[in-house]
Amino acid sequence: MVRKFTRLSILLSVILLTFSAAAMAASDGDEDKTSFIMHHVKDSHEWHFATIGHTHVTLSLPVIIYSSDRGIEFYSSSSFVDPETHHFGVEHNGYYIDDHDKLKAVDESRFFIDLSITKNVAMLFLILAVTLFFTLSASGYYKKHPNKAPRGIASFIEPIVLFVRDEIAKPNIGPKYKKFTPYLLTLFFFIWVGNLLGLMPGAANLTGNIAVTFSLAIITFFITNFNGNKDYWKHVVATPGVPLPLLLVIVPVEIIGLFTKPFALTVRLFVAITAGHIVILSFIGLIFVFESYAVGVASTFMVVFINVIELLVATIQAYVFTLFSAMYIGSAVAEHGHEH
Repeated sequence: MVRKFTRLSILLSVILLTFSAAAMAASDGDEDKTSFIMHHVKDSHEWHFATIGHTHVTLSLPVIIYSSDRGIEFYSSSSFVDPETHHFGVEHNGYYIDDHDKLKAVDESRFFIDLSITKNVAMLFLILAVTLFFTLSASGYYKKHPNKAPRGIASFIEPIVLFVRDEIAKPNIGPKYKKFTPYLLTLFFFIWVGNLLGLMPGAANLTGNIAVTFSLAIITFFITNFNGNKDYWKHVVATPGVPLPLLLVIVPVEIIGLFTKPFALTVRLFVAITAGHIVILSFIGLIFVFESYAVGVASTFMVVFINVIELLVATIQAYVFTLFSAMYIGSAVAEHGHEH
């Protein structure tokens, strides 16, 4: 087994080095050999999968622009790419995409809104499609076979649904768990599928995008506070059993605590997923930097090992985000004097 894995590692290293040499020959000589790391982590107006020799395997994405004088305009991101250098910067109909992948107008005074389908947005649609396929397939099975044991996709989905319901929602929210279980299931499946798909070669770093993790945290924030009962808000604005002078300190701390919870959710998922991607890509970048077969073999071993760990992290982070969301909601809906 070890011998086969070593041979495979050497083969993969040779392939990576071959592609790397061809890619470097086609690019500028002083280009940073590890620039692809941040290119993968950041969002983009095109979806670049790989560079094979001088051929760039890229999916052009829709560039959608709204302005008051022109209305909505649709372009392809390929219209802004130089065919020789394969970089953005070409002006098209008064717009261009700069080196930082930002859409800008040639006339700097021109106001417009960028509504483009970027790589992360396309990844979002893909995650939603995969999630809906699995969940709706399982739902369809139960509608057709209500009295039969689950099979196929349903047998895979049911244990996860029961785990989220019985191990996350019930113990942390209490008697009102049914109201919030659909949200927790949606949250878990979205983050989990996003984390797993993000580990695939050429995939977008959606769950490692802080705007996405912030959006998920804000949804939890609103659900928590809009469903907060009088005991919850009394604890925030007039903590029971605390002397009046201390309320001047405790109340501001409690109010700040309302906002630190979504902040913690945002940063935890963002850092965990982004850091994992950067570490994996950094080991791959070592092959490009040293151009050594020995480094290639060692890096391949490390990449495979870290990828296995990332599979675990992908599941743990989905669980942790869902668990803390359930805990925050539970603290808001729990009745005074009741267990939750």
